Amino acid sequence: MGNPKVPLFPDEVILQILARLPVKSLFRFKSVCKSWHTLPSESYFVTLFNQLSVKEQTLVAEVPDSSTLIAVDNLRGVSEFSLEFLRDRVRIRASCNGLLCCASVPEKGVYYVCNPSTREFRMLPRSRERPVTRFYPDGEATLVGLACDVGKKGFYVVMAGYHRSFGHRPDGSFVCLVFDSESNKWRKFVSGLEDCGGFTHMSKNQVVFVEGRLHWLIMSGFCYVLALDLEHDVWRKVSLPDEISCGGGNRVYLLELDGFLSVIQLSDVWMKIWKMRDYESESWCVVDSVSLRCIKGLVPGIFPICQTGEYVFLATHKQLTPFAAP
Repeated sequence: MGNPKVPLFPDEVILQILARLPVKSLFRFKSVCKSWHTLPSESYFVTLFNQLSVKEQTLVAEVPDSSTLIAVDNLRGVSEFSLEFLRDRVRIRASCNGLLCCASVPEKGVYYVCNPSTREFRMLPRSRERPVTRFYPDGEATLVGLACDVGKKGFYVVMAGYHRSFGHRPDGSFVCLVFDSESNKWRKFVSGLEDCGGFTHMSKNQVVFVEGRLHWLIMSGFCYVLALDLEHDVWRKVSLPDEISCGGGNRVYLLELDGFLSVIQLSDVWMKIWKMRDYESESWCVVDSVSLRCIKGLVPGIFPICQTGEYVFLATHKQLTPFAAP
C-alpha cells in the first residue's frame, strides 16, 4: 500500500500565492479542486487578498462604453475584471480597500456595494428619508463615500448634499445619510455647512478614507478639506498646507499615501506632494517635489489618481502614466 502523496507546498504557502493572483486568474483556477472553488468567498482569504491589495495600492480604471474594468498594481500587474455580476448598468461612485460603491444608471437611487475579487455584492436598502429628502440640484447626492477597515467586518456608505424641499433652490441644510452594514440601517443628520458648493467632478470622486474619516477637497473661495467623522457624525474643515495656492494655474488633488492624508499640487512643470504628519494639529510635511519636464506636453491635461511610496499614477482622459517619484 503506497504512501499518500505529500503536498509540494503547505496550505499557507499556497494561499499566499493565490492571494497574489489577478482576479480573473483567481476565478479561472476555481475549477482546480473543491477547496479552491470556495476560496474567493472565504473570509480569511478575502481578508488576506485585501491586505495585500492595500499594501500594493490598486488603480481601477473604467473602459469607456464597456462593462470591463482594468486593475493595475505592482503586485499583480495589469488585469481585467467585470461588474456584469451585478446585472445592472452602473457607474462607480466610490471605492475603499477592495470594495466598490456603484450607482445604478437606469434606476436613480439604487446603489450596490460589491467586492470584484469575490463577485459578492449587496444592494443597499432604500432609506425612509430618501423619498422625502431631495438633493440639490438634480436629486442625487453630491458626495458619495465608502468606508471600510481591512480586517474588520462591515462598511459605511455616505451620501451627502444640500437639501431642497419643494423648490429648485437649496434651503441651506446640508443633509447626510449614513448606511451601516452591520445594522443594515440608514441614519440621518443635518448640518448648517456653508461654502460647500465648490466641488469639481474630480474632487467629488477623489474621496479619501483615513483616520476613521472620509475626506473631500473643497474649492470654493479658498481651498480646504471637508472631513466627516463617522463615529460621531461630525463634519470638520481641515486646513491645507500654507504653501498651497488654488487657482492661478495651480491644480490641487486629494489622495492617500501610506495610510495618511496627502495633497498633490500641479503647477507648470512641477508636482509637489504633501503628507499630513499629525491629524489633530493639522501639521503637513513635504514628501517630494518632482519636475515634470520629461512629460511637459502632457502636463496641462494630466491629474494624479493614486500613489504609493514609489510611484504616482498620472492620467489623462485617454492614457495612464506611472511616474516614479525619486
